[in-house]
Amino acid sequence: MTGVVPLSVLDLATVVSGGTPAQALSATTEMAVAAEELGYQRFWVAEHHAMPAVASSAPAVLIAHVANATSRLRVGAGGVMLPNHAPLVVAEQFATLEALHPGRIDLGLGRAPGTDHVTARALRRHGDLHATSFPRDVLELIGYLEPDDAPVHSAPTPGAGYLPQVWLLGSSTFSAHLAGQLGLPFSFAYHFAPDLLDEAVATYHREFRSSRYLATPHLMVAASVICADDDERARWLSGSSALNLLQRAKGRPGPLPSPEDAHDVALSDEEAAFVAASLATHFIGSADTVVRGLRQLVERTGADEIMVSTRVFDVGARRESLELLARHWMPDAARPATRERKDQRVS
Repeated sequence: MTGVVPLSVLDLATVVSGGTPAQALSATTEMAVAAEELGYQRFWVAEHHAMPAVASSAPAVLIAHVANATSRLRVGAGGVMLPNHAPLVVAEQFATLEALHPGRIDLGLGRAPGTDHVTARALRRHGDLHATSFPRDVLELIGYLEPDDAPVHSAPTPGAGYLPQVWLLGSSTFSAHLAGQLGLPFSFAYHFAPDLLDEAVATYHREFRSSRYLATPHLMVAASVICADDDERARWLSGSSALNLLQRAKGRPGPLPSPEDAHDVALSDEEAAFVAASLATHFIGSADTVVRGLRQLVERTGADEIMVSTRVFDVGARRESLELLARHWMPDAARPATRERKDQRVS
């Protein structure tokens, strides 16, 4: 695939050292407004719990705020970790969001808890916390959204019939297989599991069955990206993410450190090797460097869309990364128009 595919943004509402969750949420809104102005197609927020560097723990609430701050951008969850929630509640929340913002809401579903086991139990408050129930929960949720054509018996739902665009998310072949079987769009987390990319993509295409949602497979690949004026500046900015990854691996998670603080830390040979391996599949550099790498990723996977996650300490540098990438990736891209619709066809 050689054509320019759409770009989208995944935002974690990153809490930085010396900052507050409120400031992180404000920065997320600022990034969403910028993404819309720059022609990005989607803006997704994550669900993580008990993580000091992430303020995005209530995606439905944050989506409502971001959707109100924008007018054309598709806004969604990347994603809702379904094992943490009753499917009916998720269906009600996202059908309501779709009713409020027609044709603009995406519901990405993941099967990981996005947190530790104790917090996961507190969220769902019963013993059935296994991801093995994920396929059943997905079918149940879709049934609530589509009461007239449900694969399971469904109760009336406020907003029923207003269909957000449902995606399955994954970093393994499990969700790729399920997305294919259900005929749903699939987003692969390359930034989490780069070694499984090729197998997951092949599984999705092999298992795909056409559905009322899609006639053919629709694949998005999510990647970590830091774009700056030159490669050296981008590598400098990446120090924050590198140290934060190391802190998490050592069981000492914290807010995202500044690049100055990160580069002041002396790493052992083992730690330096871990950081190098962790960043090896990130796309870090000048616009030319990053665009070249992302185009190779599209060629490799046949991706229909690319989603970028940029964990940078300074909000201005974060926005600059989005601007540089947009300018070099899609210089003539038109702003997407809002479409009033009730179906789920991928756009």
